[in-house]
Amino acid sequence: MDSTLKGTLHRRGLRMTPQRQLVLDAVRELGHATPEQVCSRVQATAPAVNITTVYRTLDLLEELGVVRHAHLGHGAPTYSEHQHRHVHLVCHHCGRVDEAPTELLSDVASRTLADLGFHLDATHVALSGTCVDCAHDDDEDSADGAPEHDDTAPPAGAEGDR
Repeated sequence: MDSTLKGTLHRRGLRMTPQRQLVLDAVRELGHATPEQVCSRVQATAPAVNITTVYRTLDLLEELGVVRHAHLGHGAPTYSEHQHRHVHLVCHHCGRVDEAPTELLSDVASRTLADLGFHLDATHVALSGTCVDCAHDDDEDSADGAPEHDDTAPPAGAEGDR
């Protein structure tokens, strides 16, 4: 455990219990993980640790700034170490999750700050769309006679919106 975390726990009158350490270790090992995945990993070592303990520990670790969560779809949030910073790209066809640098959204972050006074946390963002493999599969389906959709054509009535 790093000294910053140890100091933060001490100031709050808490200690790093073996269960908390197992949860933190699981998040670090898994990279991105739902609470259920963390629980499975922890239970491989400590079968008595239940999902409630995992959820409470993840909440505490997030409050302490050690882990963060992102919503990558309709399911449970996904946890990662706090310094694990990137934008998630989630395919709504196959569920694949890719990572992109947060700089990808730097223009959006600058614009939301300038126009709205809003500070965007790009590390907490999941963008949904179609991954390269599913897009390729769609292209192959179009070549087989399925109707093709022209993504380059402006929507009806959009001529004056530019």
